[in-house]
Amino acid sequence: MNQATATPNRELTFRQAVQEALDEEMARDPAVFVYGEDVAFGIFRGTTGLLEKYGPLRVKNTPISEAALVGSAVGAAATGARPVVEVMYCDFMGIAFDQIMNQAGQMHYMFGGKITLPLTIRTTEGAGTKAAAQHSKTLHHLFAGLPGIKVVCPATPAEAKGLLKAAIRSPDPVIVFEQRMLYNLKGSVPDDPDFLIPIGPAAVLREGTDVTVVATQLMVHHALEVAERMKTSVEVVNLRTLYPIDMDTIAKSVTKTGRLVVADESVLSYGTHAEIVARVVERCFFELDAPPQRVGVKDVPIPFSPPLEAEVIPGAQDIRAAIEAIV
Repeated sequence: MNQATATPNRELTFRQAVQEALDEEMARDPAVFVYGEDVAFGIFRGTTGLLEKYGPLRVKNTPISEAALVGSAVGAAATGARPVVEVMYCDFMGIAFDQIMNQAGQMHYMFGGKITLPLTIRTTEGAGTKAAAQHSKTLHHLFAGLPGIKVVCPATPAEAKGLLKAAIRSPDPVIVFEQRMLYNLKGSVPDDPDFLIPIGPAAVLREGTDVTVVATQLMVHHALEVAERMKTSVEVVNLRTLYPIDMDTIAKSVTKTGRLVVADESVLSYGTHAEIVARVVERCFFELDAPPQRVGVKDVPIPFSPPLEAEVIPGAQDIRAAIEAIV
């Protein structure tokens, strides 16, 4: 079922919601198995407890080789399994880029639709932990541009569970990007083993009339904070899925407000911001009352220095400044 309404809700952290999603899907389908670097322990604790419950045949630690673990997962998915691979940091997905781009994303098409590839890749991203450039990137925009790959970016514990479960059940390869600063965030999650959030639709979290803020992950919470404090009527759209992108919801909102801010924790050039702005201009050009604004990471590597990191990554104050610039 989608978006459970009659089931009771509990308060879970984002991390607990991930754990619950994996547990429920492994219990439901014996073809689901989890592996990656240190998943038996769980560096970010998204897989904690699974080894004890399901054993070493379904929860496997791997060597430090992203190419090997993603490549073997592609093969497993092609033969009927449903692997859930954890790549500890998205920064190192580049090592497995060929396996994702040329294999996972294209096998269904290159074999004339005769093969499905139910592969889920979980990975963390985002800055804010003073972990320097090679452990702080936000790269979902790169993978959203690869044909054949679906990309989701949950912003709440309910989305962490519902989107991950939908990804595991999908016949297509899906990459789930988890913003690590959200792991301790608490929120209401339906107590339903069949609770799913469909891949694709965005969600309007707050209605407004003056400006639309399309946001992802941590930026969703910054946008809601800003909207509560401003006299300007701000509509907040939580994108949730980068590909396929829900342009109908975005266009409807922008048509109503006439103004657009895109807030995403990826670099400003050639990414999420540019794609959304381009599509809005194509569909809603004559409804726009001001130039769209972008809020994101400056086009530099994430610094190790805490003051410099704070200068580079976007926050609530940047969203507020973008709104004030066009209202």
